[in-house]
Amino acid sequence: MANYTLNKTVYNRGEYQQIVDTSFTQFKVQPPEEDTITVEQFFDYYTKIFYDIPPQGDINSHAYLVKVSGEYIKSSNINEDVQLLLDEISSLRQQLLDSQQQLVNIQISSSMQNV
Repeated sequence: MANYTLNKTVYNRGEYQQIVDTSFTQFKVQPPEEDTITVEQFFDYYTKIFYDIPPQGDINSHAYLVKVSGEYIKSSNINEDVQLLLDEISSLRQQLLDSQQQLVNIQISSSMQNV
């Protein structure tokens, strides 16, 4: 029977981490390749399926696209313009109502004088 001499080297924790590679390289799972499309391809697909997309819905709808795109481009500027127009409409309605009330008051006044 043969005798063999074994030598044992002991490392402390700091030395061990510097000397021994503990990363798993052979069993590393490669991430799946993602299918990517160009912006041009996206709009080609979008044009093709435009009428298949539901108009309303929390996700996967035209309303969702408008909401998300609006948030991205900060559509608050557009909303401010719309609000200014709504305020103007409101003011014009009030002016019309005041004019109509004045006309009614004039007609009532005129009819009472004729009596």
